[in-house]
Amino acid sequence: MTEASVCVDGKVVGSIERGLVVLLGVEEGDGAKDVQYIAKKTAGLRVFEDEQGLMNLDVQTVGAQVLAISQFTLLGDVRKGKRPSFISAAKPEPANELYEQYCAELRMQGLKVEQGVFRADMQVSLVNDGPVTIMLDSKKLF
Repeated sequence: MTEASVCVDGKVVGSIERGLVVLLGVEEGDGAKDVQYIAKKTAGLRVFEDEQGLMNLDVQTVGAQVLAISQFTLLGDVRKGKRPSFISAAKPEPANELYEQYCAELRMQGLKVEQGVFRADMQVSLVNDGPVTIMLDSKKLF
């Protein structure tokens, strides 16, 4: 990703240049161990190209940043019917707490982290380089 930003009410509340955009969905039952696992994975993902053009470098090595957006709609289940069910999404209070913990974990690992606004109507813009999109799941179901 070469640039990204998030706006709320027409104002930029977070923006980065080169880095990762993380859309974070918090599921009912997620806890501190899930946050730590996902934060460690995020920081260590080797998705940036080295001198040979191979995805071999992580976000910190290349001096990139993270834009973290809380996104409960990732948990929308559409296996039945045509309307997503969000039953598995965590309730707002614990979800926000884990989202904030995730961002704090990344900062403790030395990363610069910009954030969206929890539960706000956000407009996210990004230029996806590649594009490369990676899914992480602390339950390792896929």
